[in-house]
Amino acid sequence: MGHFGFSYIGLVFLLALFIPNIIWAGKRPQGYTTEKENKVLLIFERTGEILTTICVLVFNDFNFHGWSNWTWWLIIALVLMAMYELWWIRYFRSERKLSDFYSSFLGIPLAGATLPVMAFFLLGIYGKVIWLLAATITLGVGHIGIHMQHRKELSHIKMDKSL
Repeated sequence: MGHFGFSYIGLVFLLALFIPNIIWAGKRPQGYTTEKENKVLLIFERTGEILTTICVLVFNDFNFHGWSNWTWWLIIALVLMAMYELWWIRYFRSERKLSDFYSSFLGIPLAGATLPVMAFFLLGIYGKVIWLLAATITLGVGHIGIHMQHRKELSHIKMDKSL
């Protein structure tokens, strides 16, 4: 259910999430816009962002409490966050086109949206905190959904140019 207390692991995950996004604010892809984003997906995304942020900071269940079989969930979550950081490095070194931003990484589609959502979900499993699982699902519906919408629009633009 969750034990209240500060989570340093949660803070590390949030820093790994927020730092590249702050840098991205000044290095957005050419042609990026939020004008046509689905308002329902945006509500899911914002709600999920707020709830996920709160959950990972206020439940100390995410902190390391010694080795157990549950620790594998934490290790996999950390690997996914490391992959997310590598995806960002690749993006920042690219030409920063929309296609770079909505790219896959090591076979994971829409890696910029999918990897952190998966990492936070697995962190919720590790901590056995149902609230983070629910928050992450909410976040995933909105965040991944919006990225899917943008990628679909991008593929229509490419199709129109090829005609």
